[in-house]
Amino acid sequence: MKNFIFFLSILFSLNFYSQRKYSKEFSFLNDNDLFISTHQDRYYTNGILLTYRYLSNDENKNLEKKIYDIQLGHHMYTPFKATVNSHGDHDRPFAGYLFGNFGINRFYKNESIIKTSLQIGVLGPSAFSKELQDFIHDIYGYKKAIGWKYQITDAFALNLSGKYIKHLIRNSSNNLDINWVNKVRIGTIYTDFSTGFLFRIGLKPLQKNTNSIAFNANLNNNKTNFNNEIESFLYIKPILSYIAYDATIQGSFLNNSSPITFELEPFKFSSEIGIRFTANRFNFGYAIHYHTKKLKSLRVPNSNFYGSIQLNYQFN
Repeated sequence: MKNFIFFLSILFSLNFYSQRKYSKEFSFLNDNDLFISTHQDRYYTNGILLTYRYLSNDENKNLEKKIYDIQLGHHMYTPFKATVNSHGDHDRPFAGYLFGNFGINRFYKNESIIKTSLQIGVLGPSAFSKELQDFIHDIYGYKKAIGWKYQITDAFALNLSGKYIKHLIRNSSNNLDINWVNKVRIGTIYTDFSTGFLFRIGLKPLQKNTNSIAFNANLNNNKTNFNNEIESFLYIKPILSYIAYDATIQGSFLNNSSPITFELEPFKFSSEIGIRFTANRFNFGYAIHYHTKKLKSLRVPNSNFYGSIQLNYQFN
C-alpha cells in the first residue's frame, strides 16, 4: 500500500506546470507480450506505431477542434513460439503488416468524436517482419525465429476505418465517466465491427473528451477554448467484436498462395486496462490487453494477453 501511495505521489508531482497550449504532438506506441511476461512470445507479438498529430486551424460552429494524424506502423504475428519450424505445429500463421495511415479526428461540442482514416501498406515478406523480429531477439538474447518461410504471402493493403465515440455520463465530482465506443474497418487486411465502453476513473478531475489524452484530443492553440491540462486516470475498455475477415489469419483474398491459413472465430471479446498521465510536455500510458481466441485451432488457448506502452511529446 505504501508503494502504491508513493507511486501516485510521483504522478501528481510530475503534473504541476502552468497552463500551456501545444498544437503538435509526436507519439510512440509499442505493443508487446514482453511487457507482461519475460517468457511469452506469441500471436500478436509486437506492434509499433509512430504518429505525428497536428491541430487544424479550420473553424466550424459544431466542432471544438479538428486534429489530423499521420502514422507509420508495423504489426507482427507468430504461432505460440517464434521458433516453430514444422508445418504441422503452427497454430497460427506467421504474418507481418507494414502500413502508413492518414486520419482526421473531429471533436464535437457535445463531446462526441468521429475519427476516419485511410491505411495503405503491404502484408507479407515485404513488411520485413522476419528481419525486425531477428533484431529484437538479438537485443534480448532470444533464439532467432525459424518459421517465417511459411508466413502469409505478399499482398497490397488498403483499409478504411471509422470510429464513433459518444459521451454517456460523468458524475458530479468529475472523477468517473463512461463513453460508448464503436469502430468499423473495411479493406484488404481487416474487415470487422466492434462496440463497447470506455470507463475512466480520475486520479485528478477528468478532462472533457474534447481535451483529453484518452482520445488524443489535448492539442490547443489560441483559437481553442482549452489549455493542455493536467491529467491522471485509470481506465478499462471492454469491447465485443465481429470479425468478417482477417488477412493475417486467412491469407489475402487477392491471392491463395499462403502456405498456412486458418478459419476465423467470428466473435471476439477484448478488454484493455491501463493508466494514463501527463508530465509537462509529455504524457504516458501503460495498458494490459486481454482477448479471446481469434481463430479456429485446437492448439490456441481460449485467451491471450499482451502489454503496451505509450509516450507522447507535445510542442509548437
